[in-house]
Amino acid sequence: APRQAGRGGMGSGMRAGMRALVLVLCALRAGGTELTFELPDSAKQCFHQELERGVKFTLDYQVITGGHYDVDCYVEDPDGRTIYKETKKQYDSFPHHTEVKGVYTFCFSNEFSTFSHKTVYFDFQVGDEPPILPDMNNRVTALTQMESACVTIHEALNAVIDSQTHYRLREAQDRSRAEDLNGRVSYWSVGETFILFVVSIGQVMLLKSFFTEKRPGSSRAGT
Repeated sequence: APRQAGRGGMGSGMRAGMRALVLVLCALRAGGTELTFELPDSAKQCFHQELERGVKFTLDYQVITGGHYDVDCYVEDPDGRTIYKETKKQYDSFPHHTEVKGVYTFCFSNEFSTFSHKTVYFDFQVGDEPPILPDMNNRVTALTQMESACVTIHEALNAVIDSQTHYRLREAQDRSRAEDLNGRVSYWSVGETFILFVVSIGQVMLLKSFFTEKRPGSSRAGT
C-alpha cells in the first residue's frame, strides 16, 4: 500500500508539472503584427488596423538599412486627426489608448529622400497580455510555488523574445553596413587599379617619346 501511494504521488506531481508546462507553452502574448518591409525613395507606405474604443496599442519601429537610417512616421485616428508625428527618426515607440472606434492608420514616409532606399521594421501590439493563469488578477490567495515558477518562466521567455528581436535588428544593420563598406572598398580598389594602369601606360609612352625624339642638328650633320 505505501508503495502504491508513492507511485500515485509521483504521478500527480508529474501531471502537475505537465499542466504547468502546458500553461507556459500555451500562454500567448498580446495580439499584434511584426513586419519588415522595403520603403523606396520618394515613397510612402501606410497600414490600417481596426480597433475598438479603449484599447491600448503600441507601435515600435526602427530603420534597419538605407541613407541616414531615418524615416517619417505618423499615426491618424478614424476621424483623420494626427495623434503622432515624427520626422527623420531612426527608431521610436508610441503607446496610445484609443478614444474612438474605427480604422487607425499609421504611415512611414521616405518622401524627403530622392535616392536612399530603406528597410523598415515595425511591431504593432494591440491590447494587454492575457494572464498566464486563469483568474490570476482576481485571486485572493497567493500563488503556489509551481504557479510562481510558471510566471517567472513566462516573463523570462518574453525577455528572450525581445532580446532576440533586438539582436536580429542589430545584426541586420551591421550586415548592411559591412556590405556597404565592402562595396565601397571594392569600388575604390577598382579605381586605384585603373589609375595605376593609366599612370603606367603614361610613363611608358613618356619614356618612349624621349628615345624616339629626333634632334634638329642630326639631319644637317648628315648632309
